[in-house]
Amino acid sequence: MKIIIAGAGAVGTHLAQLLSRDNMDIVVIDEDQEKVDALTDSGNNDLMVINSSPTSISCLKEAGVQRASLFIAVTPEEPRNITCCMLAHTLGAQKTVARVDNSEYLQTQALEMFRSMGVDSLIYPEKLASQEIIEALQYSWVRQYWEVHNGALVMLGIKLRNDARVLDVPLMKLCTPDSPFHIVAIKRGDDTIIPGGHDCLQLGDIAYFMTTRKYMNLIRELVGKEKYQDVTNVMVMGGGKTAAHLAHHKPSWLNMRIIEQSKERCRRLNEVLENDDVIIICGDGRDSETMVDEGIRECQAFVALSEENERNILACLVAKRLGVRKTVAMVNATDYMNLAEKLDIGTIINKNMIAASHIYKMILNADVADVKCLTLANADVAEFVATEDCLAVKKPVKDLGLPKGVALGGLVRNGVGTSINGNTQIMPGDYVVVFSIGNMIKKIDRYFHKPLGLWK
Repeated sequence: MKIIIAGAGAVGTHLAQLLSRDNMDIVVIDEDQEKVDALTDSGNNDLMVINSSPTSISCLKEAGVQRASLFIAVTPEEPRNITCCMLAHTLGAQKTVARVDNSEYLQTQALEMFRSMGVDSLIYPEKLASQEIIEALQYSWVRQYWEVHNGALVMLGIKLRNDARVLDVPLMKLCTPDSPFHIVAIKRGDDTIIPGGHDCLQLGDIAYFMTTRKYMNLIRELVGKEKYQDVTNVMVMGGGKTAAHLAHHKPSWLNMRIIEQSKERCRRLNEVLENDDVIIICGDGRDSETMVDEGIRECQAFVALSEENERNILACLVAKRLGVRKTVAMVNATDYMNLAEKLDIGTIINKNMIAASHIYKMILNADVADVKCLTLANADVAEFVATEDCLAVKKPVKDLGLPKGVALGGLVRNGVGTSINGNTQIMPGDYVVVFSIGNMIKKIDRYFHKPLGLWK
């Protein structure tokens, strides 16, 4: 499959590196010489990099757009993304995706208009990030939360502390065939593990549980998180697009106040959110005195969404010192993500990785209902659909010969979620949750591949 990516920024680079490991024909276009040099110097020989404008017709032809299965535009400029997608479509690209910064474009009528112009899909990273933040606040005792097939299954990434009752117990005893949950991955230090029956959970691990909503409270008790307060009041630092989208679409149970240093941004926020029940404060979210004066001690959560990674991390540390248990930090630089985790900064949101995961879902050959990057772990989790005559339905799970670094977390059959063990027989039409490390998702793809191998 030939894929062309316009834009060698954070999203484009992450996506290019992700896809290049799948032996795809990847071309990246960017007119910024420094970004091109950085991608070229990364040592990835599977990428072709062109230093030119993605709106240049001659450049697009040089990149082979007429043979492209997918053209992805993720430059920082929304108009340019839309323009080069239109050009790519006209020149023969089968499918186009554009990154946008305007939520108005995601309305049904606008989407139909863009499709008629040759832009098949739109990606709005701020919206995707705000959705994950709301989930993080709704389940304050969880580091990462993901619903599969409308909530038939849920994935819970949980940091294990001293009061967890699951520590030092072999998983073969903890996760029996009759258990209502399955531990499918463990983040331990800098390592990610797909565990076996003899592995044990240790203090400080982030354990990824797959279960159903019915048993979430059981897991909450097992990991010692019963005393975590539900979030009703949250303070958000930073008045950018993610904060505005979060405030505009916040659930009714959430009371929100936004603290922003810029007076101009505060003025714009008051205009944009005039019909929303949100308090706008002009101040510095890193200043403990200001935070106390503005009611941080009445908040159960603090979310840092400024444009600076270091500032977000520091502000979360200040909030924790002031007694806030749940903190969420926007950290878009991968170099800072491990630092944030080592400093115990609650939930980490990387909107570039979220956007790349959303696009990656479009590229897998099988019927994939959803795919998600586990932000803190070198792991991906995807929801596949088992089709007639695919390899996954031929034998029980234990006889499928799944590659190392892959685990099946659960399946949904006729709308009902259930765990998977070695004796499970996957049936056509089942939705199957697959965990993988080391970018192995593409290798599991063949087990669910349509007979003709058509990409959709």
